[in-house]
Amino acid sequence: MRIGIISFAHMHAWSYAHAIKRHPNAELVGIADDDAERGKRMADEFGTAWYASEDELIAAVDAVVVCSENSKHAVYTIAAAKQGKHILCEKPIATTVEDAEAMITAAEQAGVQLMIAFPCRFSTVAQRMKARLASGELGRIVAFGGTNRGSMPWGWFADKELAGGGAVMDHTVHVLDVMRWYMPGAEVTEVYAEVGNSFYEEAGIDDCGLLTFSFDNGVVASLDPSWSRPRSNPVWGDLTLDLVGTEGSAKVDLYKQNMTLHTNDTMKTTAPFWGDDPDQGLIDHFVDCVISGNSVSVTGMDGLRALEVALAAYKSAESNRPIRLKE
Repeated sequence: MRIGIISFAHMHAWSYAHAIKRHPNAELVGIADDDAERGKRMADEFGTAWYASEDELIAAVDAVVVCSENSKHAVYTIAAAKQGKHILCEKPIATTVEDAEAMITAAEQAGVQLMIAFPCRFSTVAQRMKARLASGELGRIVAFGGTNRGSMPWGWFADKELAGGGAVMDHTVHVLDVMRWYMPGAEVTEVYAEVGNSFYEEAGIDDCGLLTFSFDNGVVASLDPSWSRPRSNPVWGDLTLDLVGTEGSAKVDLYKQNMTLHTNDTMKTTAPFWGDDPDQGLIDHFVDCVISGNSVSVTGMDGLRALEVALAAYKSAESNRPIRLKE
């Protein structure tokens, strides 16, 4: 399967490129990037071809991985769909509902697969909890409490036009997707949020928030999405989920598998992760589904539902009231 990467604007592109090269049935054919210097540098680093035009790259491959700035996802995804190519798109799916819907429609009309990059689903830790819930061990889910707290990424992530929002946009979609995955068929009906700029005033964009939302099955949830971790933090951040069920409670911590490292080389204590690689699982699933013709498990509609909650959080914070989503 011949794959091209469109843009290395998002840091996850590095991980995806390595994962593609490790897959026995995939080939990283080339890289296109509207930042020519960056694109050429990445093509050299990964031993592949540089394409000055995204359309030329799309024509040369079976599928693309889109890792551009969020606001450009729709343009590249729709262009790939029109050429009949499968798409793995970085999250969030887009910055507006209209763009997300256009992406989904383009893929459906072209008969190609559109998968959204929610690698948390491919974490062994998250998958084990999914199996425990399916077995009925915790009974019926009553409530969730989630966190996704990382370090400030700066660059275009702090540009609302390109990113669509700050920490709330960046981190809400990951945790919300895991919650929906744990409760098949359940959807958020109401969102209330407090959103702020408490750590990096100079950035001029939200770097923290507190969200609460209700699902149509009666489950209530809270989420702390933020860029509150300083550069000196031993890890980039976290993703945790506390679950309360009628028969018990449990906690998921996706990045707990780490060791404490003290080194004189950097004069810093870090906590390197030694667990499995969800990004590899994500790429493997995408490649295997395209080759086999099976449907991907993380769809454009999953991306749209997560985006709707993030956008509702901003609307709630601006209006200082709960926002009802379409039921």
